[in-house]
Amino acid sequence: MKKPSLLIIFLTVFIDLVGFGLILPLLPIYAKDFGAGAVMIGGLMSAYSLMQFLFAPVWGRLSDRVGRRPILLLSTAGAAVSYAVFALAAGTKGNLGLALLFGSRVFAGICGANITVAQAYIADITPPEDRSKRMGLVGMAFGLGFIFGPVLGGLTLSYFGLPGPGWTACVLCAANFFLALAILPESLKPGSEHAAQRPHLAQWGHTLGRPGIGMLVAVFFLATFCFACFETTIGLLIQKTFSFDLAKNPATAGKTVAYLIAYCGIVGALVQGGAIGRLVKKLGEAKLIAFSMIMAGVGLALLPWAANWPLLLVGLGVFSIGSSLTRPPVFGMLSNLADPREQGATIGVAQSAGSLARIFGPIFATTLFFQNPVFPYVSCAVLCVLTGVYAIFYLSNPVIAAKAVQPAS
Repeated sequence: MKKPSLLIIFLTVFIDLVGFGLILPLLPIYAKDFGAGAVMIGGLMSAYSLMQFLFAPVWGRLSDRVGRRPILLLSTAGAAVSYAVFALAAGTKGNLGLALLFGSRVFAGICGANITVAQAYIADITPPEDRSKRMGLVGMAFGLGFIFGPVLGGLTLSYFGLPGPGWTACVLCAANFFLALAILPESLKPGSEHAAQRPHLAQWGHTLGRPGIGMLVAVFFLATFCFACFETTIGLLIQKTFSFDLAKNPATAGKTVAYLIAYCGIVGALVQGGAIGRLVKKLGEAKLIAFSMIMAGVGLALLPWAANWPLLLVGLGVFSIGSSLTRPPVFGMLSNLADPREQGATIGVAQSAGSLARIFGPIFATTLFFQNPVFPYVSCAVLCVLTGVYAIFYLSNPVIAAKAVQPAS
């Protein structure tokens, strides 16, 4: 394995998520300030995920054909442009500002190939038995990016005003582009055979029809769905449980939620950076996936009844460990089951499924939450546990298990 390449891939995902975390918390605030209503804010928040759903498989397939390096470079350059548009929007206001905000998120979603192609890159340069461990680095970069992004966003907003976070994210992505341009080599071997190119829905059907892959994509969809439900409602739950008065002291409530999300990110990053390799060797991918989903379910089930801070931290910690242990073995096993010529396309479909979960999860969670705050957590807890139980039986099938330790031919 080429460690400099792995470092650049780690930095690419990390910087991508720092930029995402820089501006994501500000989107609804900016949009509301520019005069947007609830529907427009909801559309703005879901625009990126909708574009990812449509384009992640496209970029993945294209990376299988032309190589990982050019797609990573194009995606990073596109992210820099989208953040520059966001910065311009922040200083514009009114309908034009709203249009620019919306355009920046649509363009970012269209160009957002970094995570899909980064995972395919890791699969290219890593032996099958080490892929789950190395996929943990992507998850670690993911978690760290979400920790540092909002903090950096708050600082740049304080010092440079509304456009500050956008320009900061733009500069970081531009720096990452030039670093990758200078030292990131191509991971696909010259002369590699190319798989057939398929339209979006045909690629979905082809990918989901392969033994084991459909189940893994379903697990990732459900894990992402449950995490999106948690992410959408945790602030509301904490506000209700601990009686924060947003009208009187919004800063205290906001900071508390931000600190708790950062705590979850730190726990997840530590687990993905240190424990994945040992757990995969001890349990194997299938058992680890099942264990992680059940553990995430237990954590979710604890949260609505966490009436004090210690119990809340326990519930958040259990959920964070469980959810952070799901992604690496899912993508490690996925890459081993996939046709080597279709790593990008297969991972693109999985990421597309995750984007779909991020669209529907918040709608599901908020609808249930306002009926009863317990409902979304119990529903997702049951979903996690049932998925984990089913996954252990299905993914432990001898045929699938045998294929998962060696790439498909």
